[in-house]
Parts: sequence; structure tokens; C-alpha cells
Amino acid sequence: MRIPKDALVWLPGCVARRRPPLARPADVLFAFVDHFEPEQRPGDPLELQTSRIREWIERYEEAAAGHADCRGRSPRHTYFFPEEQYRPESLAPLASHCARGFGEVEVHIHHDGDTGDVFRAKMIRFVERLSGHGLLSRDRVDGRTGYAFIHGNWALDNSRADGRWCGVDDEIRILGETGCYADFTMPSVPDEGGTQTSTVNSIYFADDDPLRPKSHDRGRPVVFGGKGSGDLLLIQGPLALNWRSRVRGVFPRIETGDVSSTSPVTRDRVRLWIDRRIGVRGKPDTVFVKVHTHGLKPRNFDFLMGGGLEAAFGLVERECRDAGRFRLHYVSAREMANVVYAFNDGVDRPIEELFDYRFAPPGSGR
Repeated sequence: MRIPKDALVWLPGCVARRRPPLARPADVLFAFVDHFEPEQRPGDPLELQTSRIREWIERYEEAAAGHADCRGRSPRHTYFFPEEQYRPESLAPLASHCARGFGEVEVHIHHDGDTGDVFRAKMIRFVERLSGHGLLSRDRVDGRTGYAFIHGNWALDNSRADGRWCGVDDEIRILGETGCYADFTMPSVPDEGGTQTSTVNSIYFADDDPLRPKSHDRGRPVVFGGKGSGDLLLIQGPLALNWRSRVRGVFPRIETGDVSSTSPVTRDRVRLWIDRRIGVRGKPDTVFVKVHTHGLKPRNFDFLMGGGLEAAFGLVERECRDAGRFRLHYVSAREMANVVYAFNDGVDRPIEELFDYRFAPPGSGR
């Protein structure tokens, strides 16, 4: 078994004692986020990129049609679209797909050697472009356009040890200044660049140190009614050791919430996601499950659209239904973040009333 070089950074958090069983029925918020990259090889023709998106949309809508959460809502995919791959022709079909209720589009970027000023300009321009397609939300408090974020190559806040694939030590502060309401990058294991944080399985606020990288390594957990704040809210996915799936029958597999051709969803994995009890302190009856994929990678596309996606939905629904302790809610990244902000403010209402709490649905205004 190959042990990741940075295991001592994140492993202690993974083996910490789990939270006790829930005492009453819990709400499980399930968000499926996608590093959605239509240009799979440099120079892929625009026609090929657009055809990939159109085929994904057609087959995704077919796969999602037979699935629903406890309120009858279909699965909601969150498409983190790369800034450097923006083409108006690519966004048009995706915008129509999202308008039909199948998901939302957020911000993704791959960059290298940027300065803060260059990065800020890229974010401002891209946010304006996505807003022009009616794809981003608006903050009900100040009226600004808001967005969720995933960093390409996992290198949020210049966190790679070699300094590649970012370059911006004050990236967290710039994200907040340009409207980012939550980051969904983590976990990043088994990235060999040292990007994984020592904070795992958490929802927390981080403050930026503009003179040092990886300011999000630690932060302040969100607490119900705590009214916390910071330069950036981070909503992490599961990171754990899966002792029920072993390498060579001995070593536990590392669970990162990746759904792909090499990591199909199983019932044991779904249970592990829920058992991480990622959530807001003081609200143990709500579990946040964020998993991820690279849906347009050819092997992943074939796997997901060849039954892998429907199987994933079915296993999540079955685990929540059969366990009898969980109410499943399919949510977008924005809806998940809204619940966090509501809990942070001490709002205790039915979950479905919090999905649009602060950041309004795309195209709806304030």
C-alpha cells in the first residue's frame, strides 16, 4: 500500500472518535459537486466540448428522472465550471438544464503563477460572465453576486508545497472580496502536493494570512447561533479510512467522497459518509454529505452514465430510507451553504425553508 506523504497532516483527524449515534431522526443534506471540464485535452474543438455537455445533460436528466428525496425533489448536480474554459456556447445548454431544476453552476479555476491582482481580475470577469447567463445567486443582505468555489488541482490559497497551480497567498481574502460565500475544494487526498488541510470532516471559517499560503489549514468551526464569520467559509467532504474495503485484504482504503470509474458508490461508502457526521456544532440532527466527481472525464462519463450515477442515487436513497433515522434532501452547493449560514445565525426552522436563506436562487433577484 502506498501511504500518502502528507498522511501525518490529516490522519489524526480521520481516526478521532466518531460522534455518538443520533438520538432522533436526522436530516441528511446530499450535495454532488462536479469539477465539470468540457475541454479534456488542450485544444479540444468547441464543437466537441459542446457535444460533451449536451450528451451529459440528456443522459443525466434520464438518470435522475426516477429518483427523489424525502420531499420528492430530484437530484441536484452542482457544476463547478472552469474559468479558463469559458465559452458562451458551452454555457447556453447548461443554463437551460439548470433552469429545468437539475442543478446549478458555480466557479472553478485552474491557474498557475498568478498574482493577486491578476486573480482578482479573473474572478470579477468570470462572475460577470456567469451572471450574464443567469447562473449565479445574489446575496439578500447586500445585493452582491455570490458564488461557491472549487480550486483546480486542489491548490487553494497556494497550498502546494512546490508553489505550483496557484501562486496567490492572499487568495482566500480575494475570494471573499469577489463574492465567494463558500469553498467546496476539500478533501484533496491523495494529492501529493501537500494541499490537504489538517482540519478534516468539518465546516468552518478561515481567515487569510496574506503573507503565507494555506491559511485555511485551520479555522473556527461553525456553531449553531454562534454568528461566526471569517474571510472564507469551508464546507468539507468526507475523509476517512474504510476498513470494510481493504487493499490486499489488509490496509483500509482512503475514503475521500470521490465518485468515479475507479471509486463506485457502495452501501458501505454511503454509511461512512453519513457516519462522519460533518455538520454545524449544536445541530447534531443535520448531517452534511458533499461528494465529488470529474463527470466529463471519458472513463467517468461512461461509468456514470452507464449506470453508476443511478446506482449512487439508489444507494443513498436506500440507506436513508432503510435506516429509518434519516430524511434525505438533495441540495445544490448553494442550498447547502444557505443552511450553514442559517444555523450560524441560530435559525431553527424546517430544513426546506432554509435552502434559499441568504443566497437567492439564480435568476430570482433578491
